[in-house]
Amino acid sequence: MTENDTTTRGLATPDGETAVEVTGTGTRPAIISDATNRHGSVPVQTRNERFTSTDVHDFPEVTGREATWKLTPVDRIAELISGHLDGSRYEFEAPAVEDIDVAWVPRSDPRIGLAGIPEDRASANAWTMFEGALAVTVGGEEHRELVLTRSQFGSGARAAHTLIEAKPFSNAVVVLDNAGSALLSENVEILVGDGASLTVVTVQDFDDDARYVATHFAKVGRDATLKHVVVSLGGEVVRVNPAVTLAGTGADGELLGVYFADGGQHLEQQVFLFHQAANTRGRVNYKGALQGEGARTVWIGDVLIGPDAVATDSYEQNRNLVLTDGTRADSIPNLEIETGDIQGAGHASATGRFDDEQLFYLRARGIPEEEARRLVVRGFLTDIIQKIGYAPLEERLTAAIEVELAGGRR
Repeated sequence: MTENDTTTRGLATPDGETAVEVTGTGTRPAIISDATNRHGSVPVQTRNERFTSTDVHDFPEVTGREATWKLTPVDRIAELISGHLDGSRYEFEAPAVEDIDVAWVPRSDPRIGLAGIPEDRASANAWTMFEGALAVTVGGEEHRELVLTRSQFGSGARAAHTLIEAKPFSNAVVVLDNAGSALLSENVEILVGDGASLTVVTVQDFDDDARYVATHFAKVGRDATLKHVVVSLGGEVVRVNPAVTLAGTGADGELLGVYFADGGQHLEQQVFLFHQAANTRGRVNYKGALQGEGARTVWIGDVLIGPDAVATDSYEQNRNLVLTDGTRADSIPNLEIETGDIQGAGHASATGRFDDEQLFYLRARGIPEEEARRLVVRGFLTDIIQKIGYAPLEERLTAAIEVELAGGRR
């Protein structure tokens, strides 16, 4: 397994873009690329300067050549990017939990738009079309757990908007459990109040024909903690893009992901972690496995340490385990630093097959090769699953991975 593990100052850019690495404090690196603003004339200089709007008509049509779309099968999700979407309410299941309120709120709710604004046409299309948001509001200081199950989206193209707010000093785990058939574009806003501790897990366990595009915006307050977990297992095309801003001094963000792509599946994550305030800590760790002809995964990780984010501690990594021929994994870590006063920052990416030494160790102890391979993969992925912090879901996902490894489709 080959690895690129660097700690850098400046901007690392993929796909033929040219970057100038700088070492002077507070100097912004120059970047020459074909990524342009909405008028198609000025190069985007930094990850945080992308054009944003809640109106789909402010974005040009997607061709598939854009930097944010060129690794995505846009023809398979064209309806979600530019088509009309049904933004009405849908059915969901959520048990009554003390200190957690689940209710529909209008577009005029003052919290909507506080966590972030769309940067791409699919996200803006969902924002333009949704009629009301499903709001999950967490209060109190006792630890609470909520599983929100959604499996009745239907076969038509839909838009959805979900708002999750953790009040100051609250403590909760919120699971968005997505299943069934879906043709859905969604925006999820996450607001973490000062001193709060929130875990948000989004599980994509859709039917084989589902196509799902989602952007998660999160804003983390002073001395607050957000653990954000993306689990993608089922669906034809699944693209989940988390964008987390550590906005308050002392904020902590842990962004985790685990995915398993079978033949013909496209699973994608484009992650953005923005250290905006001082003394913030960030960790990004995504792991995936691929098996079967045409299995495809895409992971792009952008970390930006802003000019005011002194004493920042940040690290991102992505690991992919290739189980069969005919698969493809794209892994692109990017790091940009705009201040010279940090504790540390780095990124790593690795894609490869089984570790021969691990297999030899297991086989030398009498374990058959097929079972040894399953043990290696299970250990590789459950490293992330065990960090979720919600035992019932951890057990379910471990069982789901066993089914994947046995060649079954759930």
